[in-house]
Amino acid sequence: MGDLRPRENVMLILAMFSRHARALAWARDKAEHQYGSIALASELLPFDQTNYYEADMGTPLQKQFLAFERLIELDDLPDIKLQTNAWEVELAATGEYEERRPLNLDPGYLCLGKLVLATTKDHAHRIYLRDGIFAEVTLHYDRTAGWQPNGWTFADYRVPKLWGFLDRCRKHYRSLGR
Repeated sequence: MGDLRPRENVMLILAMFSRHARALAWARDKAEHQYGSIALASELLPFDQTNYYEADMGTPLQKQFLAFERLIELDDLPDIKLQTNAWEVELAATGEYEERRPLNLDPGYLCLGKLVLATTKDHAHRIYLRDGIFAEVTLHYDRTAGWQPNGWTFADYRVPKLWGFLDRCRKHYRSLGR
């Protein structure tokens, strides 16, 4: 039997995409108010690896990633996913946008060895957490090769520009004594 050890807190990452700059700014404001200051923000990346979301969200879509200064506990991820889902519904209900879903928010966390994302969709490689929320290891970190996708990793997480941003996040996380 292994010894139980205290869990280390992890860096909250929020992926957000929309075709509306105002919707992204709205989400950023909500997230900063709820989770504290942003340590790092990626540049806007084109979300053109799939047309899966076009019917609900329109086109062209842009994606941005935020990393938060305040670390979270692993147990927080389901609550954060439920909160971001509620924000998506809240923004859509304003009627300000013509799309049925003007904003998509995907929270997760980064630690030294992986990027984990929360989802409401079950699949063979996802683990149930609670309250209808699952988690998957989307990317893992290899000391010699850097960020590596898994067989199930979506195309928008296979982008080298994202890996560069995650390298900066990992370096910042490590500077916090992790």
